[in-house]
Order: sequence, then structure tokens, then C-alpha cells
Amino acid sequence: MFAVVRTGGKQYRVAAGDKIAVEKLAGDAGSTITLGDVLVAGEGDNLADAAKVVVSAEIIAQAKSEKVTVFKKRRRHNYRRKAGHRQQMTLLRIVSVGDSKAEKKAAPKAEAAPRSEAAPTAEAAPKAAKPAAAPKATKPKAAAPAKDTGTAGEGQVDAAPKKKAPAKKAAPKTDSE
Repeated sequence: MFAVVRTGGKQYRVAAGDKIAVEKLAGDAGSTITLGDVLVAGEGDNLADAAKVVVSAEIIAQAKSEKVTVFKKRRRHNYRRKAGHRQQMTLLRIVSVGDSKAEKKAAPKAEAAPRSEAAPTAEAAPKAAKPAAAPKATKPKAAAPAKDTGTAGEGQVDAAPKKKAPAKKAAPKTDSE
């Protein structure tokens, strides 16, 4: 079975087992996502109802595409700018293309575990943040070293040497003297 899905403003014709590179999607390598915007689905010459078809994919990697060189120039104005850009992309492996009924039965099992793990970490984070803030507020600050205003001696160093007044020039000697 094949499907035409839209993601990142582009359309892709996919079937089970295909690998595609799409605009960056949220998720880590190894996680499974569902491509919900199915435009057309079918098998051979027969078209199926696209609303009932679900496409699930596994993220292989988060990567960057090839470099694109951007070069701007204005003739006779000595204006040239050169820049490069590498677009973020996600590599996907299409796991299945099928009915939403079959996917809904398998989906709750896979989604139940992440929800239970996500809830304790979200609750634990605010609790951990409050005690960490208290020691910082109660911790005394290190005292600044006292400045010595006395004379230099016994291991003490002056902060900066005083500037000398410019010497007066003597009057030029003449031959008559």
C-alpha cells in the first residue's frame, strides 16, 4: 500500500520500508512518529479513503542537508556577499501504511509508557528547583580582600606607582658663559 503525505510544505509518496528525508521534525533517533496529513492512499489502481489511513515512521537520524551557497553581486558597485546554509532535516524510515483502526490498537501501548515516565520527571523538576535555590540564597558571600592604605613593606605591594612630575628643562648654555 502507498500513501502521499504532506510534511514540511512538501509532498512525499511513501510505502512501507521507504526511507525519506524531510524538513526537521521534533524527536530523537529511534522514536516513532505518525505522519497525519495523508492526501491520497491506495494499493495499485485502487484508491482508499485517505482519512482512515495512518502512516507511521521511525526517525533514523537528525542531520543537515547539503550546503547551499548564497552569492549576491551588484554589477559595477564593488558589492559581493557570499554565505552558506545547511538546512536541518530528519531522516525517516516508513514503518507502516495502513488503516487507523489497526494503528490505534498498537498505539496506546507504545504511548502509555512515555506518558508515565514524563509525568514524574515534570513533577520532580519543580521540587528539585526549589531546594537548589535555597542554599544559594543562604550561602554567605566571600568577603572582598581589604585594601591596605599603609606604606609598602613586609610583603605588601603598592597598588600603582605614583607619576613623577615632568622635569623642567634647563636653559640652553650660550658661548658667552
